[in-house]
Amino acid sequence: MLEPYRDRVVVAELDTNKPLVDEVDVALYDSFAQPESDHDEVKALVDNPRARKVVIYTWNFHPDLLDMARDLGVDGYLSKALSARELVAALEAVHDGETVINEPSTRTTRTTAGDWPGRSEGLSDREAEILALITQGKNNAEVAALTYLSPNTVKSYIRGLYRKIDVESRTQAVLWGVRHGFMPDHRRIDHWRGGP
Repeated sequence: MLEPYRDRVVVAELDTNKPLVDEVDVALYDSFAQPESDHDEVKALVDNPRARKVVIYTWNFHPDLLDMARDLGVDGYLSKALSARELVAALEAVHDGETVINEPSTRTTRTTAGDWPGRSEGLSDREAEILALITQGKNNAEVAALTYLSPNTVKSYIRGLYRKIDVESRTQAVLWGVRHGFMPDHRRIDHWRGGP
């Protein structure tokens, strides 16, 4: 997505399995299947001197999440509905010292410009995110709380993704998720906390 803008943005990390030793101007916290409401993870980035600025990159603009981000001192809260050009401009503004909260002014339809696990199998971005949370062992109530969706909406997404990946149970869905790369790499945040 950012490749056409390599003269303006340098991606410091492409492989989450390798330690990042350089300082970065902007750490972009991609909320995909991550607990946006996890204050500890976001705070670990904000407090780390190797990340000069921290931006949350998300589809979810729930007021509580925005307040949490502001309270923790993030430098930006950007929508995944942004085009690559708009994202680069927002990151440059953050780099220049602005706090950028790119809250959609109207209800935005989810983007199809980016990529996510399960897209080639027909999963929507939200279905993929919910499958990733299920693969992590989250129950429906936890998924609803983490995504700020109602429990019934979560159930609807689960039924839809089951059809698309051709499974009939949660256990089958978790196994499918594990086989198809839906387990997050938690080592990255441990690295930022000074772990291995």
